[in-house]
Amino acid sequence: MRDKDATGDKRKSEKGSDGEKRKFSFFRRHPIATLLTVVVIIALAIVTYFVWLVYFHPYETTDDAFIDARSFSIAAKVSGYLEDVAVTDNQHLAAGAVIAKIVPRDYQIALDQADGQVEAAKASIASADAQVEVSDASIAEAQAQQSSAEAALQFARDEANRQRELVQGGAGTVQTSQQSESNLRQAQATFNQAGASVTSATKNKVAAQAQRANALASLKQAQAQRESAQQNLNYTELHAEQPGRVVQLSGAKGQFVEAGQAIAMFVPDDMWISANFKETQLSDMRPGQSVDLTIDAYPAHVLHGRVASVQPGSGTAFSLLPAENATGNYVKVTQRVPVKVTIDEWPKDISIGPGMSVVPTVTVRPRN
Repeated sequence: MRDKDATGDKRKSEKGSDGEKRKFSFFRRHPIATLLTVVVIIALAIVTYFVWLVYFHPYETTDDAFIDARSFSIAAKVSGYLEDVAVTDNQHLAAGAVIAKIVPRDYQIALDQADGQVEAAKASIASADAQVEVSDASIAEAQAQQSSAEAALQFARDEANRQRELVQGGAGTVQTSQQSESNLRQAQATFNQAGASVTSATKNKVAAQAQRANALASLKQAQAQRESAQQNLNYTELHAEQPGRVVQLSGAKGQFVEAGQAIAMFVPDDMWISANFKETQLSDMRPGQSVDLTIDAYPAHVLHGRVASVQPGSGTAFSLLPAENATGNYVKVTQRVPVKVTIDEWPKDISIGPGMSVVPTVTVRPRN
């Protein structure tokens, strides 16, 4: 019996060794087929990977994304009591809509006073112009008198010389000569007085011109004060400079507000998505690529948009306290880079605002 069992085991071992020989002999007999099979398997794996990458995974996504907008506070530029608050919380406003009004009485009075100062300055200019005209007339009159006095002086000088020559020749009298000398001195005095009148009239004109220049300066100052008063009066009405929504309204009718005091926050309609992608997701991301988004608050609404821009630097690089990596305890951490995504059209039937979480999916490789 033992001989039979040993014989059976021997036969089994011989069969196993024959199978292994056949297996190895196949690869040895067909090396090219074996190599081609391996190459085909590798090629199929590569093609399968690219098909999956392009057709089944052609996008990058992140849940670190939020709706963003340049929100700002609504504040009065002048102080006063609120006469009216024309909006309510979360109300949508068109550009130019009135938000609130401040009692304008004090600023209207200031504007009226400025108008009065402008009119007074204009009157001063008119008076100065009249003084200049009077000075011109006085100068002309003085110059005419000076010309007449100059002619009389020349006649008196000639007469005095003639009488002097007659006396020296024995044909004239001393009394007549003395009278001509007296007339000459009177003519000289009259001429000098006429010259002084011309000088005085000229100085009066210069003074009138200076008065006019001063009046012009006063007019410009008054006009500037009137413009400032008009602006302050206009500032008593607070308007929406662009379409958007009023939020966190704190102003109320009858409340006194200081200049610069905020009475509400304003969220413009111009909103976008700030998506923080890992830096390893940006290799194929470019501006203009299509984006599909879902809002956590409204998962049934799918929004469509485009990549607007990619920030040239990680978010930590622009923080108030940037990370200092030049230390001995450095641990590499994948950075996140903000990507701005614009939306083609925001839905009108839901309330959307800054800070709401979204999940953007960027198609970084074309499906076709």
